[in-house]
Parts: sequence; C-alpha cells; structure tokens
Amino acid sequence: MKIQKKIYFASDQHFGAPTKEASKVREQKFVAWLDSIKNDVEVLFLLGDLFDFWFEYKTAVPKGFVRVLGKLAELKDSGVEIHFFVGNHDLWMNDYFEKELEIPTYHKPKEFTFNNKKFLIGHGDGLGPGDKGYKRMKKVFTNPLSKWLYRWLHPDIGIRLAQYLSVKNKLISGEEDVTYLGDENEWLVQYCKYKLTQKNYDYFVFGHRHLPLEINLTETSKYINTGDWVSYFTYAVFNKDTLSLKKLEA
Repeated sequence: MKIQKKIYFASDQHFGAPTKEASKVREQKFVAWLDSIKNDVEVLFLLGDLFDFWFEYKTAVPKGFVRVLGKLAELKDSGVEIHFFVGNHDLWMNDYFEKELEIPTYHKPKEFTFNNKKFLIGHGDGLGPGDKGYKRMKKVFTNPLSKWLYRWLHPDIGIRLAQYLSVKNKLISGEEDVTYLGDENEWLVQYCKYKLTQKNYDYFVFGHRHLPLEINLTETSKYINTGDWVSYFTYAVFNKDTLSLKKLEA
C-alpha cells in the first residue's frame, strides 16, 4: 500500500481506570490529539488496551467513552483507515467496532506493507518466551465456554466486577515497567529477534509494555513500543519512509 500522508500508532490508553473522573482527563487529551492529526493521518493503528475493561454482551457494551468513540467514527467517516488490535484488558472485544464503526479488529499480530516497508504489528501480550502464567490465564479467559458462562452475569454485575479486578491488577505492574530490562529479559525483543530468523521485517510495532522503546534490532530492522497514555502519552509516526516515537506536547 502506497501512503501519501502519515501513519499513527498508539496504545494502552486504559480508559475507565483508575476512576471515571481521572480517566476523563486522559480521554480529553486523546480526543484532542486525534483531532490534531486528522488532516495528516492516512492510517491509524490502535494497538490494544484502549479500555481498561471491555466485554461485549449480545445486546450491551460498557457504558461511557462516547467522546472517544465519536471521534473515531468521525475519522473513519472522513476516510481515515483505522485498525484495532485487541489487548489483554479488552480481549473480550468481538465485533462491536467492526459493525458500529467499520474498524477491523485483530486478536493476533498482523503483517502490513507500506511504501515497501514491512511491518509486524500487534498488542504484544503473551508473545516471546516466559510469562507462562499469563499465557495460561489468557487461554482460560478466551475460551468460548468461559465467555459463555460470564455472559450469564447481569451486565451491572459482570462489568462492575471486571472493572474492579482490572484496576486492582494495576495499570502498570511495578518497577519493571519503568526500566528497560535488557535484550535478554525483554520478551518482546526476544520475540522480534526470533521472527527475524523466519522473515525480514523493517519494523515491529507493539504496545502492552507501557514503556516507550525504540530499539535497533539489526541495521535494517527496528522495534518500537508505543508506551502508554497513562504516564508517558507517547505514540509512533510513520512519515512515508521512517518510523519514530513522539510524545504528546503539553
């Protein structure tokens, strides 16, 4: 795909946490940012955990986030191509975005090619070695039987319970999230290096880590983690031929 304008990447907004009041401030910043890029964005990638919790019942979705959803609808209707990758906090996203906003939703990393540059893009959870506890938990949470059983909870109970547990799990896990652990301990770095043994990619773009990272894997391949909109307010931009990290200006 030939890109004439810019591609933007953002992740880990965690809207709804830790409280509605605190979240609203970040929502307003994000909506203002979306509005600021509307004239030069051609493709927008949302790389997961847009919401701190999301569960789709057959006839109900979590209340709120009207400004964010409305701005995404506006961008989509204006011709911006938008892609959404499900994160570990909104992993119960089904087809609401696809039906309501016509935004495709992905549950696994996906390849894209823009201006002859190959990208591998995803949220980043459960990739690479280690983190076996989360990988087992994810299998349980995404099991069709688990989702079917959870739907039997009334939305007022199910959504409130999940929001409580999600916030209790913390937006950021702790000291590890603010420190680069080195190539050998960064699971996503290991994952990217492994993928390079199978196929060449110019760019790997992930979220989940909450730490803005820009790492040269080889002379021709780079890994970028988009950080978050909780502490860093960072995002990535592909400007026709180069990809770089940016920080929201005050």
